[in-house]
Amino acid sequence: MRELNDPRLRGMPSITRVKVSADLSVADVYVTIMGTPGQQTAALNALRHSAGLMRMKLTKQMTLRVAPYLKFHIDENLKKELTVLSLIEKAAKESAERERQRAGDQGAAEGQEQTTDESDSTPQ
Repeated sequence: MRELNDPRLRGMPSITRVKVSADLSVADVYVTIMGTPGQQTAALNALRHSAGLMRMKLTKQMTLRVAPYLKFHIDENLKKELTVLSLIEKAAKESAERERQRAGDQGAAEGQEQTTDESDSTPQ
């Protein structure tokens, strides 16, 4: 992919996984592309457009008689993983905040108990 000179490929798309069919005729290539959704779509179209060229280079480099057809897809699993990690982080922060509030409430309640105990022990 480094040899592709397509202006739609800003940055470097990362291949996250490849699924090859049992008969080796098709390879589903999952990629992540940084940028806006429009830039991602443009880069994905550029990869799909250059799939034939990449297949030819793959055939030569790997000395294959027939290389699989390359089908490019945006890896949605990575987006899901990042969303889940973000939600876990948010839950951990909320939990820590609740613990701080509970500790503060307990400290205030203990302080009031001490003042109540002291006022009860003062002679009238």
